[in-house]
Amino acid sequence: MKYFLSMIMISVTCTLYSQADSARSEKNVQVLPVFGFCISAPKSEKVDDFISFITDELAPRHINTLILMVNYGFRFESHPELNTEGSITKEDARKIAEACRKCNIKIIPEVDLLGHQSWASSPGSLLRVYPDFDETPNVKFPEKYVWPNADGLYCKSYCPLHPEVHKIIFDLIDEICDAFGADALHAGMDEVFYLGESQCPRCSGHDKAELFAGEVRTIHDHLAQKGRRLWIWGDRLIDGKTTGIGEWEGSYNSTCRAVDMIPKDVLICDWHYDRPDKTPVYFAMKGFDVVSCPWNNPSSAVAQVQDMMSFRGNSSEVMKGHFLGVVQTVWTGSDDFISRFRGKKPGRNEKTEVSCFNALCGEMRKAGDMKQLPTW
Repeated sequence: MKYFLSMIMISVTCTLYSQADSARSEKNVQVLPVFGFCISAPKSEKVDDFISFITDELAPRHINTLILMVNYGFRFESHPELNTEGSITKEDARKIAEACRKCNIKIIPEVDLLGHQSWASSPGSLLRVYPDFDETPNVKFPEKYVWPNADGLYCKSYCPLHPEVHKIIFDLIDEICDAFGADALHAGMDEVFYLGESQCPRCSGHDKAELFAGEVRTIHDHLAQKGRRLWIWGDRLIDGKTTGIGEWEGSYNSTCRAVDMIPKDVLICDWHYDRPDKTPVYFAMKGFDVVSCPWNNPSSAVAQVQDMMSFRGNSSEVMKGHFLGVVQTVWTGSDDFISRFRGKKPGRNEKTEVSCFNALCGEMRKAGDMKQLPTW
């Protein structure tokens, strides 16, 4: 009963927002198709509070896309051996998706694939349960993690050529997409430092760009069979040395050439946090749809909105449609961000994710006297 009453309130609230917006001036036009928000999925016991954040905070600010970083924080039925405490359930996913639907927000679950299979001194669920998938089994986790280190260990990768790995990960992403009713998946694939390593009996000697592109194609083709679109971060497709962007927001291990080897309907999330580098133009010229992704730098976020507006306004009809918009990224836990956003913890006003998001929302409103962003 509590759930159904909550859904009724959400429906009424979002309908009122929609009616109020429809009554406003005809000057309220679409300026960027995507105004997105990317954040970690909540713990199961925090789902109701997270839904109130969607309806009370995201919907009024006209967020129309939510990238929810689920990863292994889901109670899998296909592979319960991978489950972790506090993970959201299929019912939790349905409730979140329903709230988004009522607020005209497209939900895109994210599961980090290829890279980000560990953090600091411990493996993630996949490598913990299936250590044979490890691209670098010779690299041992230190008791105390520091960066930089002699092994170049940031996050581990799974071996994309392991004959059993895709059976497992496809089960996982299918289950998550089904639970959310999603027609797209964000597969991460950022900051892949370990790939094609000499100690891997399968990957050794392979071209790193071809390995990366091959994994993108494999995931893309699997999703396409069910009518789902692939989103990824764009950093591994940028030459970090030639551009001067560096090894985090760009690649130092030659994966950048994969940009010419992957399907053009992959959507690129082009993240730059300290500087609003103009790489959306690069991806659009390659034929990809692209969104810019800020983090905690308000001035950079404002510039990224302005750049996207300029790119759309000063490009050919073919090119302009590739510049889709902006997505705020949040790299603290959802509960922590929500607490700071609501002023229950410090961190609202300085250079933080909260201040960046507020600046981003302000610039999006300013961009076209816009009070409403339609669905896309």
